Amino acid sequence: MASKKKTSTKKRSSSTTRKSAATRTRNDLTRQLRADLKASKETLRAANTSARNELKLAKAAAKAEIAVLKDQLAAVMKREKALLKVSEQKTKMMWKAAEQWEKKQVTKIQKMFNKAPKA
Repeated sequence: MASKKKTSTKKRSSSTTRKSAATRTRNDLTRQLRADLKASKETLRAANTSARNELKLAKAAAKAEIAVLKDQLAAVMKREKALLKVSEQKTKMMWKAAEQWEKKQVTKIQKMFNKAPKA
């Protein structure tokens, strides 16, 4: 029986050793997972901050581009108004010239008609 006790104590010690090794391994893995989780959280925070900053920069760039486009649109509208005004003036001048030419032609025809011998 003494030999059986020795084997049983060995079994107990080996099972205790396995349990303690498993506990250590589990604790090590838990610590490693916590460290990995902490590192992942920090990485995500940094990425989130970086993305937020990029969005702010993109928004500022878009606002600047909108301001430039508004200025360009205002300049084009002003130029268009000026061109429209010039074309209206040209049209009025052409209308007046046409009326004057027509009056001259009518007076020429009337003079010629008046000078012609009446039959």
